[in-house]
Amino acid sequence: MDAMNGLMMGFSVLFTAENLYFCLLGSIVGTLVGVLPGIGPLAALALLLPVTFQLSAVAGLGMLAAIFYGAMYGGSTTSILVNIPGEAASVVTALDGHAMAKQGRAGAALGMAAISSFVAGTLSLVALTFFSPLLATVALKFGPPENFALMVLGLVCTLYMIGGSKIKGVLMIALGFLAAIVGIDIVNGQDRFTLGTVNLSAGIEILSVVIGLYGVSEILMNCETIAKNQVLAEKIKGLWPTFADWKASWKPMMRGSFLGFFLGLVPGGGPVTASFVSYTLERRMAKDPERFGKGAIEGVAGPEAANNAAVSGGMIPLFTLGIPGNAVTALLLGALVMQGVQPGPMFITQRPDLFWGVVASLYVGNVFLLLLNLPLVGLWVQCLRIPYRVLFPLILLLSIVGTYSANKNIFDLWVMIGFGIAGYVLRKLQYEFAPFLIAFVLAPMLEQSLRQSMVMSPDGLMIFAHRPIAAVLIIGSLILAVLVFLKRKSIQPTGDL
Repeated sequence: MDAMNGLMMGFSVLFTAENLYFCLLGSIVGTLVGVLPGIGPLAALALLLPVTFQLSAVAGLGMLAAIFYGAMYGGSTTSILVNIPGEAASVVTALDGHAMAKQGRAGAALGMAAISSFVAGTLSLVALTFFSPLLATVALKFGPPENFALMVLGLVCTLYMIGGSKIKGVLMIALGFLAAIVGIDIVNGQDRFTLGTVNLSAGIEILSVVIGLYGVSEILMNCETIAKNQVLAEKIKGLWPTFADWKASWKPMMRGSFLGFFLGLVPGGGPVTASFVSYTLERRMAKDPERFGKGAIEGVAGPEAANNAAVSGGMIPLFTLGIPGNAVTALLLGALVMQGVQPGPMFITQRPDLFWGVVASLYVGNVFLLLLNLPLVGLWVQCLRIPYRVLFPLILLLSIVGTYSANKNIFDLWVMIGFGIAGYVLRKLQYEFAPFLIAFVLAPMLEQSLRQSMVMSPDGLMIFAHRPIAAVLIIGSLILAVLVFLKRKSIQPTGDL
């Protein structure tokens, strides 16, 4: 099936009342999550993950994906008007967007952010449509050794791309593996780290982990810094950018789209990395870089295009290789597995209705988000006035209900609380959660691929040297690991964590 026929089939699958409703709902929730500081897309995805168990796979995945890229749209509103990023990828937007709002140009900044997001989202979706089947065809040549080597490369790339301490990243990956192997070994039936309790025999529930780390710990962190939001613009005017704005922004918009898409493909990249790299690139390419940080519209257009393009880019390794590139796609992988679907090289062939249905939902959701963000910007401005003391009890209630509804098990609530407290402590110590979550999700598949490789091999680990693709991926992982060490040595000569 070629890409165009597949996409047409995807639209035929999507155009039902249920699928369109949940796509629209995800777009609204995602925008709201991006607008309201202190929630974030990961916490929202974790809270709504139990809802998808009762939905069809297309409706559930379409809603979760819409929340993800909807948060990219909505985050710019808070960054521009309040100088508080609604989510991490909009941190850079605040630099010039808020400066434009102070100059009375909030409308132009919001309009350019929404248009850049729409253009980049559409371009990256076209690339997703045609590039995914091609990559899946190549990936069909992969066996267990290649899959194992690819997942190792993904983990090393994640470590390379994180901004903080690499030693802390390694520790979080190790903790992710340790948490993932708790339970009964599916090969020999032996208990592993269950501490003699039957509650741990089935392993640690991913929903409890994610809601604890990203929901409960977020509440604890935000309760420390509750502040009254001051909105700069009561009434937004001039949403459509001027000719001068278009002239200054179209090249950064295109560069951001291209850069964001390819950074989304790289494990450990994603929207946050893409927005920072785009801003740095535009500042270096500018004839007058001193304008940046003082209201340069290029500083809004480029990063907003990059973070939205990275969303679509991150879907490609998720669907075609089963490799999540960041914490959000790791959660989406968990949602697919819970639906009984295993992403990978055979995903497009075996479940074309689901793959193309989700891709079609991304196109439709992108249009929904443009319509939600430009005409209804006044509504989102009003949402900024909701005090956090009203929001956090509701978020905590949703956390408890969502965790309990998965298995109807009180023990899962204790796991959620435990990971919430641990997440709060780890945040205070400046540990990043993305390496932990990616390792936690990949560990079972990585272990299975390694065991299958050992069964296939008469020479033990030498199978990875005898298989050319696996050997190249392992060598690439080793080179990146060395670069991680050299980078840390050059930046942190004292060796402090």
